[in-house]
Amino acid sequence: MANEPMLKFVKLGQDYPAKRAADARTEDFAEISARYADVAAEEQASRCSQCGVPYCSTHCPLHNHIPDWLRLTTEGRLREAYELSNATSTMPEICGRICPQDRLCEGNCVIEFSGHGAVTIGSVEKYITDTAWENGWVEPVRVGPAKGQSVGVIGAGPAGLSTAELMRARGYDVHVYDRHDRAGGLLTYGIPGFKLEKFVVMRRVERLKEAGIVFHENFHVGRDATIAELREKHDALLIATGVYKPRAIKAPGVGAPGVVEALDYLIASNRKGFGDAVPAFDDGTLDAAGKNVVVIGGGDTAMDCVRTAVRQGATSVKCLYRRDRANMPGSQRETKNAEEEGVEFVWLSAPEAFDGTDGVTGVRVAKMRLGQPDASGRRAPEADPGSEYRIDADLVIKALGFDPEELPKLFGAPELAVTRWGTLRVDHKTMQTSLDGVFAAGDIVRGASLVVWAIRDGRDVADRMHNYLRAKAKAAAAKVAA
Repeated sequence: MANEPMLKFVKLGQDYPAKRAADARTEDFAEISARYADVAAEEQASRCSQCGVPYCSTHCPLHNHIPDWLRLTTEGRLREAYELSNATSTMPEICGRICPQDRLCEGNCVIEFSGHGAVTIGSVEKYITDTAWENGWVEPVRVGPAKGQSVGVIGAGPAGLSTAELMRARGYDVHVYDRHDRAGGLLTYGIPGFKLEKFVVMRRVERLKEAGIVFHENFHVGRDATIAELREKHDALLIATGVYKPRAIKAPGVGAPGVVEALDYLIASNRKGFGDAVPAFDDGTLDAAGKNVVVIGGGDTAMDCVRTAVRQGATSVKCLYRRDRANMPGSQRETKNAEEEGVEFVWLSAPEAFDGTDGVTGVRVAKMRLGQPDASGRRAPEADPGSEYRIDADLVIKALGFDPEELPKLFGAPELAVTRWGTLRVDHKTMQTSLDGVFAAGDIVRGASLVVWAIRDGRDVADRMHNYLRAKAKAAAAKVAA
């Protein structure tokens, strides 16, 4: 037992990589934490208890082999740790950065339950794969023997990219269609650089391009090609568009200039980070500099918006959320980071109206109280009569979540079946939509969710597509033989 490299949690405390001071990190969009030094990574990995039932793996949507690569990290066998991590995830360094580990693996760590503080799984995962990139261990995609069949992927977000990689590795010709001018979806344009620097995404995309995956950027399905035309071109299609339709607020004045959508705001900021010309940012519409900013919402998108506004030089940044801190859906770590950076949270508050005609000047707010639990299990907010007050605002950002777009109409495919929520209806055994050979995965099926779930869905649908295409090729060969 004396030589046991693990189980150090009793003597060794939890220690995340150091964050830069708040006043320094708000001056740029670089990630706020450094990577572990080698010794620190090995020490923190050694805290793992190697428990018989690893709840961390169970609660990871990808079921990553977490205890195993923690042990390998402790033993200094980093290349093996990377290969094991990469075996279950197409984007481990991205998950290490943006997964809400406090709600998934780390939140279910056995030593967290014992009061010793969880193993810092996400930070070790990031360390392993960043080290692999630096040392050239991240190999090109190994493309299998050509199958003579092609796959079309609509949407270049995490689900689409994961499927594209796995299908290319099996030897299929793969084409990815995306409406943006860069691949990555929300990884590229929705998540700010201080959580996920863009070179991390772009090197993954470049690796896929080098594998022979063909990307069709600025491509709008329904405008540049119909679903029917893409079905003719490919042996199977995947729809992995995500959900982009912002949820609305019904309140007087909501259409006033200066009341903007979260995604419009974040995309503009990320485009500026790439050096693009963004007229709506350059004319001040989507730039928070010198403004009193109010963000409405309590999820991770709201946290991205408030922290972006601080970096853009806002005069003040307030976040209105209708429930209390304990009932907010976003990551508590992100909330803490935002508070450190100067964001003011106004709990139990909801917008009643927006003042201003030529431009928003303020938000009229009602105080809320929590009533009985609703369908989500959280206590439902109720307005507290007579509690209305006003907050000055020059820019209001609505971050209330996203719903699916009307894909049958958008794609010119009325036969594409949807659920009552607007998500695509699929057979959950085959992951096929109502159209033969057309599959769907990610948020467009499950609703707005986590990147890690999109990667899991991409992995699962690649298996289903492979089975479908094998059966299709077999049937075609039998027909020729007959």
